[in-house]
Order: sequence, then C-alpha cells, then structure tokens
Amino acid sequence: MMTSIIPKLPMRNKAVTRDFYINQLGFVDIGSTDYEGYLLVKKNTIEIHFFEFKTLDPKENYGQVYIRTKGIEALYQSMMHNQIQIHPAGHLQTKPWGQKEFSLLDPDHNLLTFGEQIS
Repeated sequence: MMTSIIPKLPMRNKAVTRDFYINQLGFVDIGSTDYEGYLLVKKNTIEIHFFEFKTLDPKENYGQVYIRTKGIEALYQSMMHNQIQIHPAGHLQTKPWGQKEFSLLDPDHNLLTFGEQIS
C-alpha cells in the first residue's frame, strides 16, 4: 500500500534553499540531523526533500512540483503581500481543466505550481 509521495529536488546551495522555503514560504526544517548536502522541509502535509547539485544550471533545471491547496486565493494574496515573486506566466488564473492555479520558481528554478479544484 502506498501512502504518500515526497519529491526530491536539486539545490545548489543549502543555506539559500533553506532560507527561501522557511523564511519566504513558511516551511519548517524537519531534518533531525543536519545532513551535508541534503535538506528536508515540511508545511502542513506537504514535504519536500532537496539534494545538493552544486553544478546545476538553473536555466536548465526542469524540476517541478504540483501542490494541491485549499484557499488558493488567500494563499496567492499572502504570497503577493510577502513580495514573493510569482512566475511571469504563472499568475493566479482558472485553467480549462478545472483548477485555479499559480506558479513560482525557487532559487534553483524548481517550478512550484499551486492548484485548487474549482466546482
């Protein structure tokens, strides 16, 4: 029986990635040990792991995560209020597939898309 999925995304600099996810997006560091080159963060029921990839070219990074949400409009407004940069093509919009979505890029250009099903 499968119970969850946890994406593992590349990062160039653990301190920068940790700062972004914790201080910008409100995640918490759940690593019980500070592993060199590895980071574990969590917010609500969402958990993301990061592995060090120092030579990553952010312009060639295709890491992506789709995060289902509730209250997407409030989440979007809080991101705007906290001056978190939204992806230029990813502002809040209703998609033809019945989702309201927005996207942003982390410091290594991993694409985070937030979506809520609409009725």
